[in-house]
Amino acid sequence: MERLGLAALHRLDPERAHRLAMRALRSGMTARPGPVTSPRLKTTLAGIDLPNPVGLAAGFDKNARATWPLSQAGFGFIEVGAATPLPQPGNPRPRLFRLKEDAAAINRFGFNNDGARLICDRLARRRSAVPVGLNLGANKASIDRSADFTGVMVAARDHVDFATVNVSSPNTEKLRDLQGKAALAGLLAGVMQVRGATPVFLKIAPDLTEAEIADVAEVAQSAGVAAIIATNTTLDRTGLRSAHSGQAGGLSGQPLFDRSTRVLARLSTLTDIPLIGVGGVGSAEQAYAKICAGASAVQLYTALVFHGLGLMTEIARGLDALLERDGFGTVAEAVGSRREDWL
Repeated sequence: MERLGLAALHRLDPERAHRLAMRALRSGMTARPGPVTSPRLKTTLAGIDLPNPVGLAAGFDKNARATWPLSQAGFGFIEVGAATPLPQPGNPRPRLFRLKEDAAAINRFGFNNDGARLICDRLARRRSAVPVGLNLGANKASIDRSADFTGVMVAARDHVDFATVNVSSPNTEKLRDLQGKAALAGLLAGVMQVRGATPVFLKIAPDLTEAEIADVAEVAQSAGVAAIIATNTTLDRTGLRSAHSGQAGGLSGQPLFDRSTRVLARLSTLTDIPLIGVGGVGSAEQAYAKICAGASAVQLYTALVFHGLGLMTEIARGLDALLERDGFGTVAEAVGSRREDWL
């Protein structure tokens, strides 16, 4: 049934297809196995207990409208958003493109969302079987983007299990400039000051230089960041075959796997902050590779476009089998065990 549904959705404009998929999810039309777990899969990330280390990346549920059904889809944790202080429509359509031949997608949404107030109201009333975090963003027209992140943090801090500072989206002009050492230190200082007891994660781009990666690690460590998400989408287009490969925006999916995993492995040599591996995760083997490269947990999104939510259960169960095969009693034991393969 899911394969038939995906085939039908892929005949539609990608953004319209996503809206329909979200409607089906909220109405209970999708399978809900509950969080997949086992003694091997259970783990802790930045003090947060997870039934398994495979999470949903931000962007799938931008407005926190489906936290309950998503928490029943097998994920170990969920990240919603990004949320900005004020609602904004995002960039003009079309702004989402499937790259079927590359198992990838390009988006230039530009943080379209209902605004922090409404999203945080939903989070305050949410039901969820797994931890839920919020991705923090800045408004396109803001004159003080650091203040935007602080403001959303204040609105969200009592309603989420973690919050992610997202300075790595390529679709808001000059947002990535906030990854510079001085700018990032100032931004994080403001967010940390108002976070309360909520762990703060940092999401970075895959297109950083070696020196920039080192700067991020140093600033994040000094600021007390609880985890680093590596990585967001890329601007690189090397090797793509699909007709939409020239579209502007951030590229996600399979072409990002190697690049993002190398950044992850490099980071793991520079800091002891827990890392979350994102970019091209579409199988249990790829989730396991990220963990062995240094990730304490992973996230996925684009692979669901091509394989459906059932992929989540397949990945979690496959990961359990791989851990057992290699003699690991827990996920934590496998973290970084093959880091050298990616350096």
